Amino acid sequence: MKFNKLVLCLLLVVGLLSCSKESNEKTVIDEEGNQQTIDISANKKSVGDSANDMLSQEDFNSIIFEIFYVSGLEPTNATINNFQTFLENRINKPGGVQIELKEIASPAQDVYSIEDIRSMEDDIRTAYNTDEKIAVFGIFLDGEYSENTEDGSVLGVAYRNTSFVIFEETIQSFSNQPLAPSTSVLETTVLNHEFGHLLGLVNAGTGMVNDHQDVAHGRHCTTEDCLMYWTAETGEGLLNMLSGGSIPSLDEQCTADLQANGGKL
Repeated sequence: MKFNKLVLCLLLVVGLLSCSKESNEKTVIDEEGNQQTIDISANKKSVGDSANDMLSQEDFNSIIFEIFYVSGLEPTNATINNFQTFLENRINKPGGVQIELKEIASPAQDVYSIEDIRSMEDDIRTAYNTDEKIAVFGIFLDGEYSENTEDGSVLGVAYRNTSFVIFEETIQSFSNQPLAPSTSVLETTVLNHEFGHLLGLVNAGTGMVNDHQDVAHGRHCTTEDCLMYWTAETGEGLLNMLSGGSIPSLDEQCTADLQANGGKL
């Protein structure tokens, strides 16, 4: 009886270890059309953990963005061009910045939690870190965020070290309001802001040269017209922030932080 119990315990331990291992592995098709199993644990860490990897060229010479969007909710060409410029001005990737857009059918949900989005990413993501290229996942979704409140409609969230979500349907609902900024301006602001979090701002993987964290609002900047000010994440706050209709830039303090962590000078 004791022997049987020991065998059962060993089987359970092996099973648990196998499940743990499988959760960090995925079979993908490489650029040459070959099937391979890769370790994806490096792309499943906390926000800001890969800040230096994205900013510097020390470990990764290039970067790829695999951005999915629900049919009918593709980001505008202007938004992608603006994002490309933002990246080229901030990160050291002499091997290039690559952005791939991929259309998907609607998951047919009215509301999404971060758990829902993580699960979706695990199903559809194909681009992961390689020896010289770091990979980032993004998705433009229909529906709304489960953490929305009466006071704020969240437009985007960075939720893993190389992952973010943009609630595109919510963005479009705000851009359609009278006198509101264009969809491209709203999209660009939210996209740049969320990637700013992946770059470790503010004080979230990229250290501060000078203290400028708005602790009351988490990992955000104290400067009201800075891209990393907290109101850039909610529709209501962003409309007030963009009263002039222009896309906010990083202030000097956020820029200095990125440069100190390997970003472009």
